[in-house]
Amino acid sequence: MTQYIFVLIGAVLVNNVVLVRILGLCPFMGVSKKLATAYGMGAATTFVLTMGTGASYIIDHYLLMPFGLEYLRIISFIVTIAALVQLTELVIQKTSPALHQVLGIYLPLITTNCAVLGVPLLNISQNNDFIASILFGAGSSIGFSLALILFAGIRERIEGADVPLHFTAFGRKLGAFFVRHGFGLRQRNQIYSGDIELFHHFHRHGELAFTAVDDQEIGWLFPFFGVVQSFQ
Repeated sequence: MTQYIFVLIGAVLVNNVVLVRILGLCPFMGVSKKLATAYGMGAATTFVLTMGTGASYIIDHYLLMPFGLEYLRIISFIVTIAALVQLTELVIQKTSPALHQVLGIYLPLITTNCAVLGVPLLNISQNNDFIASILFGAGSSIGFSLALILFAGIRERIEGADVPLHFTAFGRKLGAFFVRHGFGLRQRNQIYSGDIELFHHFHRHGELAFTAVDDQEIGWLFPFFGVVQSFQ
């Protein structure tokens, strides 16, 4: 019993499929704009991943391994996952047409989600039994849904929040400075008076220090990286 608890908790938190294994980033980034779509995608992925892991275990242990067909694991797992995705899509389309429309192309793309295929393959490599396989698939999908919902909530808050003052006024000027000078690739001694004024502004606010030598050289310090960049 303790082993099964460790498998579940480890799949959700310790070895999170998105944050640790870096799998399933395509639907994670595409559907994490709104919480409503994140809930729907999380539920669909949970069903497909849990059932797919269990079905893949049965196919591998009772069909592939007895006949020495382990080399067919990937193709057989993909076919199984594709069937489950089609079933899930039909259910969502009948029960919630609005959610089906919002999810759009990302719902059938669960078939090509590397997490949905990677988790069954990882489960086989770990030699889990059937119950542990179900828990491993469920834990991985719960971890995916948790990261998806948290990220969607953060993106909603950021989208509705006011832009900080420091990112509106001189942030745009700093971006224009980078574009204009090409990160130090421009010709020597080609300095604009507006850039001098910009650096004075940063210097007064204690965010960026600079040194000007004969108006021909600007050395500036990134406080976060401690790197001095000179335009010569």
